[in-house]
Amino acid sequence: YMQVPFCQTLCTYCTFHRFLFKEYKAREYFKHMRAEMQMAKALGYDFQSVYVGGGTTTILNDELIKTLELARKLFPGIKEVSCETDPKEIASPDFKNLVGLVDRMSIGVQSFDDKILALTERNKFGTGAEIYDRIAACQDLFPTCNVDMMFGFRGQSLDMIARDMELIRQLNPRQVTTYPLMVTSQTRKSVKGIIAAQGQELSQQYDTILNTLGRHYRQLTSWTFGRTHDEGIDEYVIDHDEYLGIGSGSFSFLDNALYVNTFSLSRYAQRISSGQMGTERRRIFSKHQILQSRLMLGVFAGRLSRRYFREVHGVNLDTALFKEMLGLRLMGAIKENPDDHDNLIVTKVGKFMGLVMLKAFYSGMDNVRAQLRAPLKACDM
Repeated sequence: YMQVPFCQTLCTYCTFHRFLFKEYKAREYFKHMRAEMQMAKALGYDFQSVYVGGGTTTILNDELIKTLELARKLFPGIKEVSCETDPKEIASPDFKNLVGLVDRMSIGVQSFDDKILALTERNKFGTGAEIYDRIAACQDLFPTCNVDMMFGFRGQSLDMIARDMELIRQLNPRQVTTYPLMVTSQTRKSVKGIIAAQGQELSQQYDTILNTLGRHYRQLTSWTFGRTHDEGIDEYVIDHDEYLGIGSGSFSFLDNALYVNTFSLSRYAQRISSGQMGTERRRIFSKHQILQSRLMLGVFAGRLSRRYFREVHGVNLDTALFKEMLGLRLMGAIKENPDDHDNLIVTKVGKFMGLVMLKAFYSGMDNVRAQLRAPLKACDM
């Protein structure tokens, strides 16, 4: 995982680690991130997948290209590179230079409805119609184009969502992700009570997505839909038990521990310049906590496998997580597969539960980000 924490403007609802873009800082940062990648190589790490997140990952395309080219040179076994961008960046003449380097490009649209774009201050990227046209013009540049949509906004009617899903159907991208809005302790107080829908609304909005988009796409996870079952990277935390993060504010999960890179740009630069990686904190998790996490991710992915827990973690899923499995059964979230004992069926109820649980998981990670960003001073940014 590579973290690019720079944006031209900061969205009010966004809780990710990001700073206002300054070119000289960003160029220096990319240089340090490439150096940290080389340190990972020297330590013996190898990778099959790369996920670049932000911030706005394509904010300096030439630097991103250098970084991805180095990644493919250092780790020739890389099979897929996933990258995020916004609806303004895809109109840049330099955007096409990423063709051949990126396998999955994820475009953060959120909504085609101009009222929702204004509510979230995403109208800075253009009108819904303009964004639609830009995606239509560029979505065939990459093997997989993913369109990120969002629901859970106050005032976002079911008709608005149905119209968004119909526009997606017309665009016909290979993959669609429908995230719920995540309001955390890091979300600005001025927007907390204005933009978020209530719990019951969330459930109704999710049903509308399933009843519209679900008719034309295969559901890959609780919030991702694809044309086929083989769509490349969705959530790297699902498909990979371990991942290593580089860059300021990135997370790694290795063996039984979560590692967190410094959130200070200046400390990150100092550490890399002195030959150290960016990691400043570590949290060790118990075996049971890790099993609970993988259970949650399995429900979210709709792929709950007894065989996985037996072969990877050396446990019997039904006994090691007896209480959790009993709760899921009583709530109707899972049921036995009469044709395959090893793979349980995640029901419609379970898919919504998976969405809510992963939403809570990411909100918890955002709260960690908030705690680590709180001490930052002007010299850290």
